[in-house]
Amino acid sequence: MTIIITGTSTGIGFSLAEYFGKKGHKVFGLSRKNVESQYFTTIPTDVTDNAQVQAAISKILETESKIDVLINNAGMGMVGAVEDSTKEDILKLFNLNLVGAVQMMSTVMPKMREQKSGKIINISSIGSEMGLPFRGFYSASKAALDKVTEAMRYEVYQWNVEVCSLHLGDIKTKIAENRVKTQISEPYKKIYEKVYSVMNAHVDEGTEPLEVALYIEKLLEKKSWKAHYYFGKFGQKIGVPLKWILPQKVYENLMKKYNKMD
Repeated sequence: MTIIITGTSTGIGFSLAEYFGKKGHKVFGLSRKNVESQYFTTIPTDVTDNAQVQAAISKILETESKIDVLINNAGMGMVGAVEDSTKEDILKLFNLNLVGAVQMMSTVMPKMREQKSGKIINISSIGSEMGLPFRGFYSASKAALDKVTEAMRYEVYQWNVEVCSLHLGDIKTKIAENRVKTQISEPYKKIYEKVYSVMNAHVDEGTEPLEVALYIEKLLEKKSWKAHYYFGKFGQKIGVPLKWILPQKVYENLMKKYNKMD
């Protein structure tokens, strides 16, 4: 298979590219940083720049006759209180987490439509299913991508193109180093420090990126997809159905305890 993965310089994206490359697939990694690997080809690309996206896909199609899989993995986190968040930081977040993914899908779709097949995985978060404290805009950006994914499923099924959101729990990566961090104002500092400490501890104790690759490998073997898949530790995944069935106030109290806010 020919597989395109965004955000392959570190973390989940790098692990996915290496894993599928070792399996013998032709893997192209699109990231702003050039990464040397014997298992996949890096095409330096800023996915928020549509001209760069178009050029990267054109380059791939110079040698490849098909695009079988696109994994939209490039993204960033953002932490801070809603009140403190700036327009610039919000737009930066949505530009990568939403617009970048949309530009990638729009650019590969003509080829997938021509070949009447293709699979697109949008890497989302379990946190897209609920507003996380001090990560409201991150939750919102991933929730927006989820809704675009749902809409696109209706639009492209006629060409046998499958699209899904893969909601991940905490994965052991260096995501904390790349988060947009809003300046925390005095009223929020005490509770923020508690939540931020828990947040980082969950990442440190998270699932290994290789496990994500193994899960996606099984997903790619399925003939048809659901709109949403959830991968992570039980304590995180259970938060989704609980959100659906519990009264809002009860759920909020559970989230406060989970994040050590009380």
